[in-house]
Amino acid sequence: MKYLKDPLLMFLVFGSMIFLAERLYSGAGAADFRIDITPGLRNRILDQWQAQMGRAATPQEASGLLEQWIKEEIYYREAKTLALDENDTIIRRRLAQKLTFLNEDLANAQPPETAELEAFFLENADDYTEPERFSFEHRYFSSDRREDAQADAAAARATDSITGDPFILQRSYAERSVKEIADLFGRDFATSLADLDTVDPNLWQGPVRSAYGWHLVRLGRRTASRNPLLSEVKDAVLRDFQQQRRREANEALYQQLRARYDIRLIEPSA
Repeated sequence: MKYLKDPLLMFLVFGSMIFLAERLYSGAGAADFRIDITPGLRNRILDQWQAQMGRAATPQEASGLLEQWIKEEIYYREAKTLALDENDTIIRRRLAQKLTFLNEDLANAQPPETAELEAFFLENADDYTEPERFSFEHRYFSSDRREDAQADAAAARATDSITGDPFILQRSYAERSVKEIADLFGRDFATSLADLDTVDPNLWQGPVRSAYGWHLVRLGRRTASRNPLLSEVKDAVLRDFQQQRRREANEALYQQLRARYDIRLIEPSA
């Protein structure tokens, strides 16, 4: 082939090979090519596998796991030698994320004192307030199927049997908050439902408009809003407390590290 006889091309090829070999092996001592499989490392690899699979690895599987780790370690070292980790967005973000995770683990290494948790609960009491809840059933009157669905619903209220039209959602709901009802029927329906009378649970009321049409509603029970005790929502409070501690720890770490750097904005030349 003619290109194999091109002196310039051959020079570039062999030059690239020499450069690659020099980057790989220059200055590398025997220790750079030694991989020690310690008992701790072996146990960590096998423990990770057991945590994922739910059982201990067989001898054959353990051998394969160790061989896979050795392969990854060799590739990792060679990639580092070639500086393949530099200017790589994915690696950059992953290392930053790993530092964040380590910092968060340290922040929550010590369980909070009871007084700390109580103070956090009182400070954020509104977040744990149980909303007012409604239990109700309804009959739907479709504006698409009827000329005047509102009038038909009002007329049906005086009858003994109210059937209404087919509806894509349920006909009855139990212990739903205003927000949950609004997500299903729309905000206007939820607001109107909160204004209905609860004296007679057998009384059909309405018509009440929703995002779908008109409804007759029978309000069965109305549970008032309440502030729970810490003991009732302790798991949620602890989870939120730890999350806030993570955010504070990450912000403190960033500010501490940023103070060590001289940040300069280099303007482009005219």
